[in-house]
Amino acid sequence: MFPPLDRGFVLFVVCVLLLVDSFCLVAGEANALESVPDLAKAMYLNVEGYPCVRLLNLSAEIGCSNPGWKKIVAPIFKLEMIEKPVVNSFAVLVPLEEFESLLLRVSSDPKLAERIAGVLVESTGIEHRSLGSSPDEKFPQAAFAPYLNVSFEWNPRGSRIMWNHYNFPAFLLSDESTKLLQEMAKQNEKNFKAYPSTVAEFDLVMQTTKAETRDSASCLKKQTCLPLGGYSVWSSLPPIDTTSAEPPKSIILVMASMDSASFFRDVSFGADSPLSGLIALLAAVDALSHGSNLSELKKQLVFAVFTGEVWGYLGSRRFLLELDLGADSLKGLNGSMIEQVLEIGSVGKGISGGVTTFFAHPGQDTSSTNEMLNALQKAGISLGSDNVNIRKADVSNPGVPPSSLMSFLRKNSSVSGIVLEDFDTSFINKFYHSHLDNPSNINSSSIAAASIIIARALYILASDSPFLDLIALNSIKVNVSLVEELVGCLLTCEPGFSCGLVKQFISPSNICPSHYVGVFVDSPFETQHPQYADDTSRFVWNFLADRTSAPQKNASPCKVGCHESAEVCVAAETENSRCVKSTTRYIPTYSTRLKFEANSWHILPANASDPSGLVDPVWTESYWNTIGLRVYTMQSSAYDNMVLLIGILSTVATYIATLVSRTFLLKVLKHD
Repeated sequence: MFPPLDRGFVLFVVCVLLLVDSFCLVAGEANALESVPDLAKAMYLNVEGYPCVRLLNLSAEIGCSNPGWKKIVAPIFKLEMIEKPVVNSFAVLVPLEEFESLLLRVSSDPKLAERIAGVLVESTGIEHRSLGSSPDEKFPQAAFAPYLNVSFEWNPRGSRIMWNHYNFPAFLLSDESTKLLQEMAKQNEKNFKAYPSTVAEFDLVMQTTKAETRDSASCLKKQTCLPLGGYSVWSSLPPIDTTSAEPPKSIILVMASMDSASFFRDVSFGADSPLSGLIALLAAVDALSHGSNLSELKKQLVFAVFTGEVWGYLGSRRFLLELDLGADSLKGLNGSMIEQVLEIGSVGKGISGGVTTFFAHPGQDTSSTNEMLNALQKAGISLGSDNVNIRKADVSNPGVPPSSLMSFLRKNSSVSGIVLEDFDTSFINKFYHSHLDNPSNINSSSIAAASIIIARALYILASDSPFLDLIALNSIKVNVSLVEELVGCLLTCEPGFSCGLVKQFISPSNICPSHYVGVFVDSPFETQHPQYADDTSRFVWNFLADRTSAPQKNASPCKVGCHESAEVCVAAETENSRCVKSTTRYIPTYSTRLKFEANSWHILPANASDPSGLVDPVWTESYWNTIGLRVYTMQSSAYDNMVLLIGILSTVATYIATLVSRTFLLKVLKHD
């Protein structure tokens, strides 16, 4: 039996028990924190956002990056606080409609630029959408123009902010993240110059910044970047018979682009510019593919869909070079037989006041281009409606608008070509190369009208007959449902690439489409089954291969290749794979100034005989380890020091209490 305990010791034991009980209650409430990652999730909140990244060319760099090697941590304040003396640097939360003016101000005010640690752009808040906003230049890619008047303003709303260099990170927030950070910024404003405060942590360290490789030549040499590029696609209708002894037919080349751009890398829908043209081309091919007498056409229809056009017309220029070299990617195609070129540009905004109008921009005023214009106008008349018009672009224009046709005209000024657009003297797309060029910026009926006109005009041109077969012409009809489905698949996140049409041909790597060209990571020598072709390129290849294929009774299944050289494997990524006879090929697309040798990229000297090559900027994109944005609450250093001091005092007190208890217990037990 133990003797009576000292009153002080009893009180000590009770206090210890109370502390243990309190700790258990807290632990019970936070029983989800079972590991260090769980603790990190409780402390840090990852924010969904879309970054502006670092791009380089032969002379400079553009875009955004952390200024050094480390993450950036800064308190979040709204744009209104920019005039107040905020301590040190800060992350500015800016409404979307004021983002452009902020960057223009930063570019002209170095002191302000030093104070900005990062920019967080709200996804909402466009109150004056009618005014429009374009981050591109007023004359996009003017250096490639085949004429001298490069001061012409095709894009009057252009601010060129996407071509500037920013020594801080910038993120476009999602709708949910916008609401969250607005509340955090409001709380920081209340606690101005006090603690706790909410901070943003930017992890946007570009390898080119880290390695001090500030241009494409140095970063390719040090392997801190990769060239922009991807895979263009071409096809023919009907398939070209390379074994035929008959003389080749003259070629009508029909072109469209499938890459767009924006200030924020992964939000590049490009709905009107240029994806509306791509959708019109695909729908026109579908309409023509149902014809029964395609083999009787006197001219060969060839379709080309280029990528990388935003960045120095990579696709069209590589196409022309591969033609000259007789590359395997263009086997069966004779460049000297190209007689007429029709490019489908922006056609998503052709409807105004119930009337649909498209403008034909000719490269040269020749009999061949006039023939193309007449065919387009006849196709419009064949619809039997006064509400569809094809007009020749204003003669006061300096030439064709920014387009792939420029590459052809720079190489050969006598090329007979027309660009079909929804504008006359300047872009009516108010969001050219903006992330706001989304499905709400286009009209699917306008695209459908363009596609039927194109399909019928191509039939008229390929028939090359003085007599118009109205029965055959009127039998060419566009599937409006297909146009609407393509809009949903290629221009929205729901359904996006999870739509039935896309999954009929490929297994997409992403659901939400982005039409930024990306970087070229393959060996450029693989042209049949490229491992890294993006979702859009693979879908376009499969769609064209399917629609341009010759009719077959029994299509054999396949997964990679087919036995006959004239066949290709469609839908190889799905359970519905089949071999079809089609002349559809990938074209590896990257700068004509680049050569891949010994597993690395090398820049070739400029060739005086290649005018476009002389002005090729050779765009590259920096490597990065991770891209991240998260927020958390930060206390003041005084608070941290106080917590440390309390911890030390608690440890010392516990140690002393343990010694006292041990001495007391030993003393008591000796009386036992």
